[in-house]
Amino acid sequence: MDAKGGQSKAESSLSVPGIIIGIVGCVIITASSVYTALKMGALPWPSIFTSITALLALRALGRSSLAEANVTQIIMSAGSMVAGGLAFTIPGIWMLGYTDEVSWVHMLLVALCGTLLGLVCTALIRKRFIEESGLEFPIGTASAQTLMASKAGGKTGAKLFGSMAVSGVWCVARDVLGIIPAMLFALPIPGVSFGLYNSPMLLSVGFLVGGAAMAFWFGGAVLGNLGILVGAPALGLCDVQTAQGIVSSLGMGLMMGSGLGVIAKDILPKIVSHLRGKGDDSERTTAVSEIRPGVLALIVAAAALLVCFGLGFGPIVTLVVVAMSFVTTIMSAQSVGQTGIDPMEIFGLIVLLGVAALGESNQVKLFFVAGVIAVACGLAGDVMSDFKAGSLVGGSPREMWIGQAIGAVLGSVVSVVVLVALVSAYGAGAFGPGQQFVSAQASVVATMVSGIPNVPAFVVGLVAGIVLYCLGVPSMMIGLGVYLPLYMSLTAPIGALVKAVWDRVRKEDTEEDGIVVASGLIGGESIVGVIIALVTVIMSMG
Repeated sequence: MDAKGGQSKAESSLSVPGIIIGIVGCVIITASSVYTALKMGALPWPSIFTSITALLALRALGRSSLAEANVTQIIMSAGSMVAGGLAFTIPGIWMLGYTDEVSWVHMLLVALCGTLLGLVCTALIRKRFIEESGLEFPIGTASAQTLMASKAGGKTGAKLFGSMAVSGVWCVARDVLGIIPAMLFALPIPGVSFGLYNSPMLLSVGFLVGGAAMAFWFGGAVLGNLGILVGAPALGLCDVQTAQGIVSSLGMGLMMGSGLGVIAKDILPKIVSHLRGKGDDSERTTAVSEIRPGVLALIVAAAALLVCFGLGFGPIVTLVVVAMSFVTTIMSAQSVGQTGIDPMEIFGLIVLLGVAALGESNQVKLFFVAGVIAVACGLAGDVMSDFKAGSLVGGSPREMWIGQAIGAVLGSVVSVVVLVALVSAYGAGAFGPGQQFVSAQASVVATMVSGIPNVPAFVVGLVAGIVLYCLGVPSMMIGLGVYLPLYMSLTAPIGALVKAVWDRVRKEDTEEDGIVVASGLIGGESIVGVIIALVTVIMSMG
């Protein structure tokens, strides 16, 4: 075993126990990620949660290799970002009323195409971004530090799974038994969903996001809900319905502008610098040496065939989707490496608009394009972060890549099963702003496909999002606050306040406890939410 807590090259980190643990965890994490993404309009990185869980499970079997724990958590977490790619795009189809025009087969093809392209792209850029670029990859670094510093024993496991149990019971009491209310302090304000959502998961999202980002989220909520939805009609400037169109368009513009800001500020300069150094062999992008070029070429060909024949696109569009998947995954890797943020649906929107410009007018197919790219970019962000963690704790890039492939393919299947279960249990009308599943990102995609409610407000938001991001202001968080229902933006900041208090009173040896408990609360509510949906489907079939 090496000095970093890893293992020698002769000792494999891709073990049978690790694969089995990873597969079980992948099913649970992926299912909960679909639910979290749809319910919260956001998807926290699961890497810290999966790292601790993998280490606990392996230690229970007498295994202590950090490299093995890292590969195990890779399998567990890979499906999460595939779930995000689908959840951030596909529900928009239902919002536009095309429920009967998309089947589970289509969704599975979208997920598999994005997965295959994402895996190939990350194999090709691993050395450049992990070994040569000097990028921090904060999520991967945090995962590695968690593995190296953690003394995960019985107490940590009890806190993790105990908080999951509490959150799950809370969810059952609220959503099944009805003995606790879903909304607290609700007020009848026209056009505004005022209240506190009784959700451990949402409180934990605020805890993990932290005070600074939540302050901008809350500021956006005040601007959109109180400033525009309440203020504009009160001043006689417009009616409530028009104000709602302004708010949704402004929020979408801010979020998309933030994604474009990432490209303008963080990605394009790096791409230019890479191109300028193209002649230097030491600066060239190098493939993962253990993955043969022929294998990667076959994977790309398989993805292209699925896009062309499975999803029904012509050869030109297929070439555009495949080529742009490489461009956007590089953008995704750059963004995650520098900021820990992966605006995957924005990259999907960019390619969607390009395909639409080529003459593709079928709205459902445009969602498929966005879905493929979003899955590829989501997986790229996760893969590169995990490669970074692996470089710190020791481990084979080839084994990490294989672990990603296992988790991503399994995650594709699980994501589709959960999406089908949710739409079957609650109906297509349960997805969208103000509904049970807010699906904020998918709603943005749907609006871009069907038409923006208020173009001037969208343009203002787009420009503001780019400018604010370039100035160092998190315009994505402001856009979420403007766009999401107010009850979500009132609840999550409470979690951030708890985090601020926790940071002041905690002891040094309890630094990870808050993250562990918050991760467990998110996992418990989201997993039980999926189980409730599956039970609802089964009972309706009977």
